[in-house]
Amino acid sequence: LMDLLAFFDIAVLDGTVRLGVPLLLACLAGLFSERAGIFDIGLEGKMLIAAFLAAGVSFTTGSVWLGLIAGVMASVLLSLLHGLASITFRGNQLISGVAINFFASGITVVAAQAWFGEGGRTPSLSGAARFESIQFPGALTRIRDIAKADLPMKVYSELLSGHTIIVYLCILIVPFVWWTLYRTRFGLRLRAVGENPGAVDTAGISVYRMRYSAVIICGVLCGLAGAYLSTGLQAGFVREMTAGRGYIALAALIFAKWRPWQALGATMLFGYLQALAIRPDILERAIGIRVQTQVLDALPYVLTVIVLAGFVGKAIPPRAGGEAYVKER
Repeated sequence: LMDLLAFFDIAVLDGTVRLGVPLLLACLAGLFSERAGIFDIGLEGKMLIAAFLAAGVSFTTGSVWLGLIAGVMASVLLSLLHGLASITFRGNQLISGVAINFFASGITVVAAQAWFGEGGRTPSLSGAARFESIQFPGALTRIRDIAKADLPMKVYSELLSGHTIIVYLCILIVPFVWWTLYRTRFGLRLRAVGENPGAVDTAGISVYRMRYSAVIICGVLCGLAGAYLSTGLQAGFVREMTAGRGYIALAALIFAKWRPWQALGATMLFGYLQALAIRPDILERAIGIRVQTQVLDALPYVLTVIVLAGFVGKAIPPRAGGEAYVKER
């Protein structure tokens, strides 16, 4: 029994929260977009460009808040580009999303090299240029003290305390998204646009405006996810630092069947596997077998493939998803 309890080690659960937050934000971003009928493969690219600009502007100005604004604005700009291609010009939504990913992958490296000359990365961030952890009153901060503390103090000091403001904000976002989608007129219209845009149009509501609203919200949430990666989770931008998180978020969205609370559970599951990969000693203690680090690193991506293979047919997406709407004259 004690060996199995190692799976619930406080350090692993703490890592689960930290690594699950960008996945959750990206998953909720995709949730808004796809609920309105716009499939968005470009979550990865928007996160990546937000991570780069957030880190670059934070280092240059010395203000992480200016960096956050820059990252969110860049992500929203790419979202509007995706909206222009898929809503206004009725282009293929998947191709538009893939194009955004390729664009972000290339431009971030080129711009980082031109800006800082450090091989496609930004200098390390410190002080006011990055999000500092928030310590709760009475929480222990030294690792040695936490290791000696009892379980409630470990939970309080390591799991609940010591996160950045974006992590705590993310906890509030999930119920807010649920309330917005299921308890407001905007949410009802948004979901209706993804299911039957013709009926929404007949009721005198602009399908285009609702879909643009959805992709803008998607851009804001992707921007927060990317900015958190480079200014909260890490202290700077490195090339391809999103490492497939946008695609994992899409798999989590399918796993969650396009619902906010289920999205929280799905993304934390992926975050848990990523946290476990960082602490192979925990897994070894739990099962008594040493597992290669490369195998552990692959676990989140293996789960992504399993989810996509097993749930794509069972999880029913919004009926009008991926289809351009042509207004009847």
